[in-house]
Amino acid sequence: MIRVVVADDHPIVRSGIVALLQAADDIQVIGQAADGAAAVSIVLAERPDVVLMDLRMPVLDGDAATAQILEDAPEIRVLILTTYESDDQILAAIEAGATGYLLKAAPESEILAGVRATARGETALAPSAAAALVRRAVGTTPTGPSLTPRELEVLRLVAQGNSNPGIGRVLFLSETTVKTHLGHVFEKLGVNDRTRAVTRAMELGLLP
Repeated sequence: MIRVVVADDHPIVRSGIVALLQAADDIQVIGQAADGAAAVSIVLAERPDVVLMDLRMPVLDGDAATAQILEDAPEIRVLILTTYESDDQILAAIEAGATGYLLKAAPESEILAGVRATARGETALAPSAAAALVRRAVGTTPTGPSLTPRELEVLRLVAQGNSNPGIGRVLFLSETTVKTHLGHVFEKLGVNDRTRAVTRAMELGLLP
């Protein structure tokens, strides 16, 4: 069971998100917050697997709340779910440590898939969010390490939200081989997780 806290300052929106999550057999909502400070308090008390975090909230913004949560509990995964998609907001959320970034306008199935992917520690990026990160990287000169064609293929599929078994099916590789390629990618890019690998590759112009 994936234990989730939902943080959103709009009661109707928050109740809709909670209803969507509670209808899933494998997800349990264990807390709700109407502002960023309350989100930090509830999350650190309840220690959920995933936090669904809005960006613009009273008292404390979502990215600041995310940073505070992960400072004390780095094992918790934060999935941004918002209506905002400017480059600065996306980058701030990712730099704060968010595992993913989805829009509230996304199909319900995409939001549920994002929660499940986030719980597994996988990247969940809305296409518009990924595009915004690419736009931020445009004009920069790649100065980082080079990845092999296979490593780039694996990383592109990670950026699309695929799990390791899913990547293996697409590329006809074993899950162990996929993990090996990802390990090489992490080492070359100097990162420790899938989300940062994707964003770092975008910053360096290695993706798309």
